[in-house]
Amino acid sequence: MPRSLPPLVEPADELTRDEVARYSRHLIIPDVGVQGQKRLKNARVLVIGAGGLGAPTLLYLAAAGVGTLGIVDFDVVEESNLQRQVIHGVSDIGRAKAQSARDSIAEVNPLVQVRLHQQRLDRSNAVELFAQYDLVLDGTDNFATRYLVNDAAVLARKPYIWGSIYRFEGQVSVFWEDAPHGRGLNYRDLYPDPPPPGLVPSCAEGGVLGVLCASIGSVMSTEAIKLITGIGEPLLGRLMIYDALEMSYRTIAIRKDPSTPAITELIDYEAFCGSVSEDAVAATVGSTITPVELRALLDSGQRLALIDVREPGEWAINHIDGAQLVPQSTINTGEGLARLPQDRMSVLYCKTGVRSAQVLATLKKAGFADAVHLQGGIVAWAKQMQPDMVMY
Repeated sequence: MPRSLPPLVEPADELTRDEVARYSRHLIIPDVGVQGQKRLKNARVLVIGAGGLGAPTLLYLAAAGVGTLGIVDFDVVEESNLQRQVIHGVSDIGRAKAQSARDSIAEVNPLVQVRLHQQRLDRSNAVELFAQYDLVLDGTDNFATRYLVNDAAVLARKPYIWGSIYRFEGQVSVFWEDAPHGRGLNYRDLYPDPPPPGLVPSCAEGGVLGVLCASIGSVMSTEAIKLITGIGEPLLGRLMIYDALEMSYRTIAIRKDPSTPAITELIDYEAFCGSVSEDAVAATVGSTITPVELRALLDSGQRLALIDVREPGEWAINHIDGAQLVPQSTINTGEGLARLPQDRMSVLYCKTGVRSAQVLATLKKAGFADAVHLQGGIVAWAKQMQPDMVMY
């Protein structure tokens, strides 16, 4: 079976004198050469998200001479982004990420055409958008978007490169349902179903080593160049796993799962993945309080147990005065339950309310009938009650 794939993109007619000078280090690599560079010039690549993984991939694909780069992002630059999203700077705080990224790309390579799609990717626009490009790169950090990208790529008959990061670890693979030589497979062959809601924290909740984005983003960029030019062995059918602390790379084989249902339409991905479980939704009904209501409870002098269910690293950054740290992980194992007082109402909070809702369901089953959780978590508390609170 051939390990390389045919080039994804036809070559452009020519390279200008400026392009020859700019890309000379590519041109003298035999496997890339003039033809490979012409293919890069003719390529249209869509990058979903100008964040942690989008930042390095956009910069390197622009520097490599990819002729057209599309950016899907409707977010704005925040100070906490700058630790890893190297396409943005201090002067970009508050600006649209897509516009900030476009300006940085112009500084790196003004020969690249940048198309901005400042909208939320959803099932009403994904397939039509993907059809405009040769290749898609997905570095988003939520499961609903990952499954949407996968299914839309299948329907648009496009390959895409997937990357994922968390703390010190990253993963990369290439998915392409219509790949030549019978090598087709998609993300659902690796992950048929999303994990239970609340089980896998996002980067915003669990953190990520900033430089990990460069490591994984560079692999994604490399895979894009390989697919466009038809060189090397792509990660199609392989999952690459990187551990920054061990400084180890390993790959595992992915095979087409015959039981994976055919993708014929896009679905409601928020419902498919769920932000919280059904048990958590049921537990929060009638047991959710707002920051204003919590402030009133604290001021009234009523005896209550204010429980922070985040991790110790988050607690060290900020917490509500009078709270007790009992991480969700300890409650799930049962150890934390023993630390909760049973002679007063427990008020749970996390960063945004997702984890505290999950913990609330656990407490209700354990007999804490009057437990409640804080709507919107400490983020909502800070906005409404303590605007000077440092936030992460």
